[in-house]
Amino acid sequence: MQISSTYIKEKAKEIGFDACGIAQVATADSEAFFFDKWLKEGNHAEMAYMENHREIRLNPTGLVEGAKTVISVALNYYPEQKLPPEAPHIAYYAYGKDYHFVIKEMLNDLWVALLPHTGTGQADTGTARFFTDSAPILERYWAWKAGLGWIGKNTNLIIPGKGSFFFLGEIVTTLEADHYDTPQKNRCGSCTRCLDTCPTGALEGPRHLNARKCLSYLTIENRGEIPVEQAARLGNRLYGCDTCQEVCPWNRFARPTRIEAFRPSKELLQISRKEIDSMTEEDYRRIFAKSAVKRAKYEGLMRTRDAWRK
Repeated sequence: MQISSTYIKEKAKEIGFDACGIAQVATADSEAFFFDKWLKEGNHAEMAYMENHREIRLNPTGLVEGAKTVISVALNYYPEQKLPPEAPHIAYYAYGKDYHFVIKEMLNDLWVALLPHTGTGQADTGTARFFTDSAPILERYWAWKAGLGWIGKNTNLIIPGKGSFFFLGEIVTTLEADHYDTPQKNRCGSCTRCLDTCPTGALEGPRHLNARKCLSYLTIENRGEIPVEQAARLGNRLYGCDTCQEVCPWNRFARPTRIEAFRPSKELLQISRKEIDSMTEEDYRRIFAKSAVKRAKYEGLMRTRDAWRK
C-alpha cells in the first residue's frame, strides 16, 4: 500500500515540524567511503560507538526489516532569548527540555495521524520506528536525501531560507510513499566562514570534522581531560560550541523556535561564571533537570570549569 506524501507533509506541519521530506530506502553507498575513512583516521576521537553497526548506519533496513521509506523531519530550536555574552556559553540546542523526549512524542503523534492511511490501523513496531539522534542512522544524510537541505561545510544540515539550528528526526517504515523527494544541491559556494572561524581548527576541510579538536565534543562527549591546546581556546564555553553555525550566512534567516519546551528557564538565563564556580551537584540537578546538558554529567561540567582556570 502507498501513502500520500502530500498528506504526510501536511500532518507533519500541523503537528509543528518546520520541514518534512521523504526518501526511498537504499544503501548509502556514497557515504560509505567517507565514513570508513573518517573512522580510520580516528576523527571520532573516543566515540567508539561510532564504529559499531556499520551496515545498519548505511542501510536502515537493519533497524526496520523490509523498510522502504524514511520520513525525515526538522524542528527549529533557535532561541529568542540568549545568555548574555559574559555568561557561560551553553549550546543553544540545550537551552530547554531534552529534545529526545519532545521529538519522539511529536513523531509518535505524526505516526498516529498517519495510521488511518497506512492500512494497519494500529501502531506496529514492525511497520515503523521513530528516531532522533537515538540509533545508528545517518540523520543528516537522510535529511539531505529527503530534500530538506544540504550538508554544509560545517557538517550541519542547512535548510534554505531557514538555516541550520534544527533538530532532526526520522520515521523509518515499511510503507511506500506515492512520491519521493530529491536531494538539494550544495549552496555553500565559496564561503569558508565556518572553517576560518572554528576556534580550534577542528573543521579541517569542508565537511571534515576532527572531533579530537572540537570544543563541542570535548565539553560534552569527552570523558577525559581537555587537552591544554584546546582548553586555551575554550573562552567561556561550558557545554558545546555554536561558532560554526553563528557565522554561517544562512543563519541570518534563523527565527526563534515556537516550541515552548525549548525555551530556557529564568534560572538558566541568569546563570553566571560565579555560579558555576560554586555549583554543587544538587544545583546542577535542579538547574538542568530534563535538559540535554545532563549528557555531560556534573563531573563533565566541573572538568570544563576547571579547564577555564588553567
